[in-house]
Amino acid sequence: MKRIILDCDLMKYRDSGLYHYCLNLGNHVGRLLDKEEEKLSFYVPEAEKNAFESKRSCIIEKKWHNRYVKPFLCNCDLWHAPFQSGRPIQRLHKKMKVLLTVHDLNVLHEDKPEKERTESLARTQKLIDSSDAIVCISNHTRKDIEQHMTIGNKPVYVIHNGTHHITMPPDQPAGYKPSKPFVFTMGYVNRKKNFHTLLSLLQQPELELVIAGRLDEPDYIQQLQLKAKNMGVSDRLKVLGPVTEGDKAWYYRHSQAFALPSLAEGFGAPVVEAMKFGKPIFLSDRTSLPEIGGDAAFYFSSFEPEHMIRVFREGMDTFQKKRLSSYVMDRGNAFAWEEKAKEYLQVYRSLL
Repeated sequence: MKRIILDCDLMKYRDSGLYHYCLNLGNHVGRLLDKEEEKLSFYVPEAEKNAFESKRSCIIEKKWHNRYVKPFLCNCDLWHAPFQSGRPIQRLHKKMKVLLTVHDLNVLHEDKPEKERTESLARTQKLIDSSDAIVCISNHTRKDIEQHMTIGNKPVYVIHNGTHHITMPPDQPAGYKPSKPFVFTMGYVNRKKNFHTLLSLLQQPELELVIAGRLDEPDYIQQLQLKAKNMGVSDRLKVLGPVTEGDKAWYYRHSQAFALPSLAEGFGAPVVEAMKFGKPIFLSDRTSLPEIGGDAAFYFSSFEPEHMIRVFREGMDTFQKKRLSSYVMDRGNAFAWEEKAKEYLQVYRSLL
């Protein structure tokens, strides 16, 4: 029996893409295992002990695990570390293999102090040094680690994230319901997401801008709201914070378009979610977003208001004239966890 453990420590952040990454990867791979030969377990915070379909496969984190040897590692054949800045990896025996997933090296593309950049890359390098193989969630991320990290002869795979099945939208949102046509966006509300540039679209008086996601940087949010006030559009900017899965689906379905002008993304899960609703997609042309959006999206190559307004208007016109909704949905459906789990299982088996 080969024993695989997925480290799900980051599921303590429920409103994050990493929560859904661990949950979907674990559930979908779990359905594909040869139950006679392979066992997958999940090392989880206590609050998430019932999150997975296979509840009996959860190993509950204990505080003393951080001070002493984790006994369950004695029988572990493969440890999957699912994030490039996670906790250090323990090996209790030579036969134990380690797989590391690198989501991004966004610190290279953000305006971060040199010290913060150096420390972040050093943490990632330490995990890379401790691993036997690496999965990158985009070709963009693979290019970054090959150029900026030391990987030696470790195999590096690219497996795009899947997108989880979206909840059926309710008839009405439980939270805020826009009173006008609206552009929707979501993600951690911080400087990297560049949401303030979307305010230029509100020069069209018929539009609202709805932003959902964890309120990550209070200073940035205040600046965003102040800019909206100075532009005279604060009544049409709605920063909601985290929303339910049902409300998120409602916003996707009823929006005029989805926009993500982010400066740095390793993948961009909300982009794929919006595609599954066949919506016009507007993205920055930075980092991984062109790889994920492909020719099913429209791109901002500049964040000057005139350029963004022109791209938006021309994109909306093209979307309607060419009836691109089905084409966009097909692009979104290409990112299915059922298929991505097969690719992960193939990597697991290659290490075992």
